[in-house]
Amino acid sequence: MLPFFMTYSIKRLIVYLRFIMNRFASYLLITVLAALLFFHSLGKVALFDWDEINFAESAREMIETGNYMQVQINYEPFWEKPPLFFWMQVASMKVFGVNEFAARLPNALCGVATLLILFGIGRRLHNEQFGLWWAFIYAGTFLPHLYFKSGIIDPWFNLFIFLGIYFLARFLAAKVERTPFLQHLILSGLFTGVAILTKGPVALLVVLLSYAVFILFNRWKGWVNIKYYLIWGLVVLLVTLVWFGLEIAEHGWWFVNEFITYQVRLFKTKDAGHGGFLLYHFVVVLIGCFPASLLIFRYRNQQYENKTQQVFRMLMIASLIVILVVFTIVKTKIVHYSSFTYLPIGYLAAATITGIINRTATIKGWQKIALLLLGIIWSFLFIALPLIGNNIHWIKPLLTKDAFAMANIEAQVSWNYYLMAPGILFLAAVILSFAWLQKKKFQKAFVLLLIACIGSMQVLLTSFAPRIEQYSQHAAIEFYESLQGKDVYIKTLGYKSYAQYFYTLIKPGLRKETKDENWLLTGQVDKPTYFISKNTYEPEVMKNYADKVEVVGRKNGFVFYKRKG
Repeated sequence: MLPFFMTYSIKRLIVYLRFIMNRFASYLLITVLAALLFFHSLGKVALFDWDEINFAESAREMIETGNYMQVQINYEPFWEKPPLFFWMQVASMKVFGVNEFAARLPNALCGVATLLILFGIGRRLHNEQFGLWWAFIYAGTFLPHLYFKSGIIDPWFNLFIFLGIYFLARFLAAKVERTPFLQHLILSGLFTGVAILTKGPVALLVVLLSYAVFILFNRWKGWVNIKYYLIWGLVVLLVTLVWFGLEIAEHGWWFVNEFITYQVRLFKTKDAGHGGFLLYHFVVVLIGCFPASLLIFRYRNQQYENKTQQVFRMLMIASLIVILVVFTIVKTKIVHYSSFTYLPIGYLAAATITGIINRTATIKGWQKIALLLLGIIWSFLFIALPLIGNNIHWIKPLLTKDAFAMANIEAQVSWNYYLMAPGILFLAAVILSFAWLQKKKFQKAFVLLLIACIGSMQVLLTSFAPRIEQYSQHAAIEFYESLQGKDVYIKTLGYKSYAQYFYTLIKPGLRKETKDENWLLTGQVDKPTYFISKNTYEPEVMKNYADKVEVVGRKNGFVFYKRKG
C-alpha cells in the first residue's frame, strides 16, 4: 500500500487537475470552435475593393520598401490610418506570403481572442453561463461573424476600445467600493492608446464621450480626483508616442499633421462614394446585428446587479448611444463605422437571454414577432440569392438604366438550386424558434436560432460570397493577375480602385510621372501601359484618347485598354 501522505498528495493532485480542467475546458472549447469558424476559407475569395485591398496593399508595400513607420499606398504617403493593423498584416504575410489568407488572418485571430475575452469578462462579471451566452451570441450575430473573416481594421480597433471601457468600468466600480483600482485605470489607458494606434483618435473620442454619458446617467455622479484623469491621459499619451512620437522625431510633423487633418475632414464632410441617409447606422445595426439587436431591451428591473455590473452595463449603453449619435452626425456613412456597437449589443442581448432563461427577465411579444419577421426576411434573402443566380434574367429589367450592372450580371457564374437549402433550413429554424418561444422553451429557442445564424453566415461566406465576387470585380482582378511579373504600367480610368496595385504586385521605384494619368495617356511612356475602366466611361476615353489607346478586351462591364505604339 502507498504511504498515507502519498495517497493524500495524489488525491489533492487529482482534485487540482480537475479544477484546472473545469476552469479551462470552456476556454479550450471556445478556442477550437472559434478557430473552426473563422480560419477556414479565408483565402477562398479575392479581397474586396476598397478597404480590404487598400489595407493589404499598404502592408505589402511596407514589406517591399522596409518602411514600417509610414503607411503608404502606391508608394505614396497614406495618412488616413496609423500603422498597428498593418504591422499585424505584415507579420502574417511574412509567414504565409502575400495573399488573401494572410491579409485576413489577423481578424480571424481577433475573432478567437474576442470570444475568449467576452467569455472571460462575462464569467467574471456574472457567471460562466453568462460568459458562454455572450460568446455564443456574438458568434451568432451576422455582422460580427462577417467581420472576423475580413481584412479590415475594425475588429481589433473595436476590441481595444471595448477593453479600454471595460477596465474603466472596473476602475470606477472599485473606486466606489474602495478596493485597489489603479491597475484598472492604467489598463484602460493602455488599451485606449493601442486603439488610437490601430485606427486613430476616434477611439479617444468614443471612450471619453461614453464616460461623459455615463456621468449624465448617474445624475452627475462618477467624477474622480483630477490626478486619476492625469494618470489615464498620461498612459494614453505614452502608448500613442510609440508611433506618433517616433514618427515626429524621425520625419517631423508633416505626416502626423496630414493624418490629423484627414481625421477632421472625414468628420465634417462626406467621403466620395460613402454618403447615406440620416438614420443609416440605426438601420444597419438593426438588420445586420440580427438576432442580438432585437434582444437588447431587458424587461425587468436591475435590482440583482452589484456595483461593477451596474457600472459596466451603464457604460455599454452609453457607448452604444455615443456611436449611433456620433456617426449619425458624421457625413461619411460606411457600414463599419458603427461596428463597435456590436459589442455592447452583444452584452445587453446576453443579459436579456440569461435573464429570460433564469426567469429574472421577460421577453415581450413584439420581440418575438420582430425576431420572426426579420428572420424570415433574412431567410428569403438566403433563398433568393441562388434562385436569382439561376434565373439572372429576372433582374435585367431593374438594371436597364445601369449599363455597368447589366454587364456585371453577364458573368458566367455557376449556381445550383441546392444552394437554396440553407435558406430553407434557416427559415424552418426561425419558425421553430418562434414556436418554442411561444411555449416558453427559451433555451432551446435561442440555441437553435443562434446555431442557424452561424450556419447561414458560413454558407454566405463560403458559397455565396465567391459567386457574388465573380459578378462585381472578378474580371478586373483576373486582368490584373495576368500582368503580374510583367514590367508594365497599369491605371484605372474614371473610377477609384486599389486592386491594380495589390494584384499586379507593383514594385517601388517607379518614376514620378507614372502617378500622372495624363502622362500615362499622352506622354512618352517607356514600357507597355494598360488601362481599365467601366463600360460607362468608355465613350469618354475613346472620345479623348482614341488615337492613344486601343481596346484589348471587355468583360463583365470592364473595358481593358493598351497604349498604342
